[in-house]
Amino acid sequence: MFMCPVCKGRLKENKFGYSCKKGHRFDSAAQGYVNLLSAKHTPKTAGDNPMMIKARTDFLSLGLYRPLAEQVASLIGKYTLGEEDPQVLDCGCGEGYYTNIYAESNPQVHIYGMDLSKSGVRHASSKACEMGLDNVRYAAASCFELPFAVRSAHLIVCTFAPVSNEEYARVLKKGGKLIIVCPSPGHLYELKSVLYNEPYLNKPNNYLLKSFAPVDEIRLEYEAELPSQKAISDLFAMTPYYYRSPKDGTQRLAELDSLNITCGFDILIFRKK
Repeated sequence: MFMCPVCKGRLKENKFGYSCKKGHRFDSAAQGYVNLLSAKHTPKTAGDNPMMIKARTDFLSLGLYRPLAEQVASLIGKYTLGEEDPQVLDCGCGEGYYTNIYAESNPQVHIYGMDLSKSGVRHASSKACEMGLDNVRYAAASCFELPFAVRSAHLIVCTFAPVSNEEYARVLKKGGKLIIVCPSPGHLYELKSVLYNEPYLNKPNNYLLKSFAPVDEIRLEYEAELPSQKAISDLFAMTPYYYRSPKDGTQRLAELDSLNITCGFDILIFRKK
């Protein structure tokens, strides 16, 4: 289902990677992913770096966000039920933790994970191979320049990642669903209470989705324990607070051996008009 980023023709998978009818070839890396980034989206610093990917992987391996992954996986199954050969895009898939759970939970669905970070899709693809998943493919690609044809996808998932109204509307079929996962107001409030003298609730995002109509909204919130300083530091490293927290707050966080947190997620579901 991938589209050639050069001529926009359909890519066909082969034992080396992918190629189109005009002869453009894109070899798969040893880990299985393919690089479909265009020239304007190939900065060396694009996406999460290896340190961030490791922190995310180590934290997510604790299973604290597993309920979120299972909830979204269930929604994917619900909204693709009855579709012939359903195609699902996970835009901004990062290290592939959620994507691989979606694929494992929905073996009847073809899932494509994309991220700017080559480190991320490299790890994601390797993990998919370890899990024996044959219904998921990964590519280094931009969410604002998706390597997919017009009206080729049944559903798009976007978890803590940028959202593009125009590009998502382009690739989704009429009536196709868009699932956006974002932090609820109380998400990680306890972490911010350590970092900042005046912690704050998260504000809702306005995604300006003029091409979409709201279908449903689900709030998933529960408490969890970060059992070690490593778990705390891994979570911290995968949040935006890592780059904008005061030194005294960072020091306070580094002195903790455990921390109870609120895991809060808003799952927003839209339909393409």
